[in-house]
Amino acid sequence: MEVKVRAADANDYERISKIFDHPSVVTQSSQHPYLGADKISSLFQERKENSVVLVAEVEGKVQGYIGIDLSTKPRAKHVASFGMAVHPVSHGKGVGSRLLKETIDLAGNWLNIIRLELDVYTDNEHGIYLYRKFGFQIEGESRFASFKDGDYVGLYRMARISPKFNKKLQGDG
Repeated sequence: MEVKVRAADANDYERISKIFDHPSVVTQSSQHPYLGADKISSLFQERKENSVVLVAEVEGKVQGYIGIDLSTKPRAKHVASFGMAVHPVSHGKGVGSRLLKETIDLAGNWLNIIRLELDVYTDNEHGIYLYRKFGFQIEGESRFASFKDGDYVGLYRMARISPKFNKKLQGDG
């Protein structure tokens, strides 16, 4: 199965909203159900100046997306955060891995980003596994940070530091 990653365009917002319409996807996002294409479009347009949105296509259909937000803080230009979602029919088929691989490449080789960070629900085992597979580490937990499915849940703060800087982290640089 070939996964093609490309920049999102205005025609993709409806496709992305269909991914969010799926109950298992919206449960793991920070959004609520029934957003619709207009709301998805406005969310992405608000972030347009300092963000990059990529989509993953399988057989010509958008099956996932990743939105990368570049820090606008003067002393944090080397930091970016992201959120992503993959349609359930494509779970376990490499779509999320491909999106993360492209994001890491873009961050390190084109955007001069050395720290990628995200928040993930503490009960999102598949997401946590995927992020760890790509070198992300849990840096902390925010308890009762979000409300979903009628209950309060925690979030892990995860980050990946570029391997070029691992020596500095270990005191060797």
